Amino acid sequence: MKIAEATVARLVLYHRLLAKLHAEGQKVVSSQEMGKLLSLKASQVRKDLSYFGEIGKRGVGYHVAKLYEHLDDILSPPQKWRMGLVGVGHLGSALLGYKAFDTKKYGIEILFDNDLEKVGNEIFGIPCYHIDHACRIINENNIDVIILTVPSNAAQDCVDSIVKCNGLKGILNFSPTSIIVPEDILVYNVDISVELEKLLFYVKQIM
Repeated sequence: MKIAEATVARLVLYHRLLAKLHAEGQKVVSSQEMGKLLSLKASQVRKDLSYFGEIGKRGVGYHVAKLYEHLDDILSPPQKWRMGLVGVGHLGSALLGYKAFDTKKYGIEILFDNDLEKVGNEIFGIPCYHIDHACRIINENNIDVIILTVPSNAAQDCVDSIVKCNGLKGILNFSPTSIIVPEDILVYNVDISVELEKLLFYVKQIM
């Protein structure tokens, strides 16, 4: 079954919300309550969750713990995804300090940079290697996904160094530029400046 990207993104939000409600001891939640907390329509919540069977009761709602476990099974990977990060500058360092990148589902295992003051050292407890040795290190460590946080003028050269690696499945690209990869590697672009421009556009509409 093919699920739209926007639906998958909302499933992640539902899963995060249910984790919070479960931790707070809430037993039942309605689609209306979930929608209100996430700024979504209740009908959208019901539609998204209906992709995976009827898991709520009309007039009662969803059992928080059961729905959380159900979404956890849907979103859980076949194993813990092993990730590498390329570019340990300001943004890369900020992401390393972000605890959400170290969970039971995925974690950053290795780092790459071309700064000789960083290469050979551990940063946030993670070993840093020179980008010239990326493919060998990625293969040896069974890395599945690369997070790319280098300047735009270095992005494609870095990508060219890593796309030949065996087993690499995806790249999360924080560099503010498009990159070219083989068809068997997925790329998701996170352009902060584009998101800011979108926000400012809508802010202007309500002024």
